[in-house]
Amino acid sequence: MVLKKIDVEWFLELAESIPVTDVRSPSEFNTGHIPGAINIPLFNDKEREAVGIKYKNEGRIPAILEGLKQTAPAMSPKLEQALKIAKNGKLLVHCWRGGMRSEAMAWLFSLGDIDTEVLDGGYKSYRHHILESLSEKRKMIVLGGMTGSSKTHILKYLKGLGQQVIDLEGLANHKGSAFGSLGQPPQPFTEQFANILFNEWKQINKNLPFWVEDESRNIGSVFMPDLFYLNMQDTPAIILMMDVRTRLPRLMEEYSTYPAESLKASIMKISKRLGGDNTRDAINAVEMGDFAKAIEITLYYYDKAYLFGLKKKSNKNIIYVKTDSDDIETNALKILDASGKITW
Repeated sequence: MVLKKIDVEWFLELAESIPVTDVRSPSEFNTGHIPGAINIPLFNDKEREAVGIKYKNEGRIPAILEGLKQTAPAMSPKLEQALKIAKNGKLLVHCWRGGMRSEAMAWLFSLGDIDTEVLDGGYKSYRHHILESLSEKRKMIVLGGMTGSSKTHILKYLKGLGQQVIDLEGLANHKGSAFGSLGQPPQPFTEQFANILFNEWKQINKNLPFWVEDESRNIGSVFMPDLFYLNMQDTPAIILMMDVRTRLPRLMEEYSTYPAESLKASIMKISKRLGGDNTRDAINAVEMGDFAKAIEITLYYYDKAYLFGLKKKSNKNIIYVKTDSDDIETNALKILDASGKITW
């Protein structure tokens, strides 16, 4: 069998039409993988550890022999799985560095007459490629505003108008605040977040602006790629200025449906920043069903923190848009109009 290795750009282009098989261990795959890839591991986690120890202590050949001993009985099911997912008799294969694991699995798949191509440099080269791409400066517009300004809803409306939008909170499965995990599925690992972010990023037309929501470096437990985040701080921002009273009704509607215990647990996450008295008052308000008071107490903290963060941005890159309405369409059109003032 002649092993065919291809670079990451060609690999990703082919991946649009050919299934990708990730032959790393399940724990490696779960931490981060190419979106859409299917895990057919050569070794499970324990087998990988055993082979790694053998390689470190005794060298390459003993490690290969150990690998054969560990995997030989399971080779048939692996080939059967590959035959089921192959498209037109083709598969793309990668491991961590494009070494022995992907070469072994490509050989196995070839026994089933599957035409395989291996990612040169493996998943490591993919990660280098996507992080380098995500560091590029593009025509990004950051939509900011204090908690409860309906920024996510506004961005969805703008997307419906044909604007390019990347929903960072949607990708992270988190709404950004201490309450952001309520009603959300589990968050991806930070590594996987960058992978799925790149999937959105590569679809953006570089010649046109795109929108993201203003975020901290982390969205819940997920951290944004460093250079992507730094670029967000140095790009035009449109800040929607909305009074607390205007924001309250939508926040009440959104959060009052959650169990009191979940709300109290979220408040406790920021108790040190709220202070003892405010924390106690907010907890008591939730227990009494006075959600408006609880929200006002926590908003005071978030508003103060957000306004402090705005001071770190360059004033020349900020456009403020005032509104006395919480109507999504009204505010989206105001923001879109304001974006016309940006010069690139």
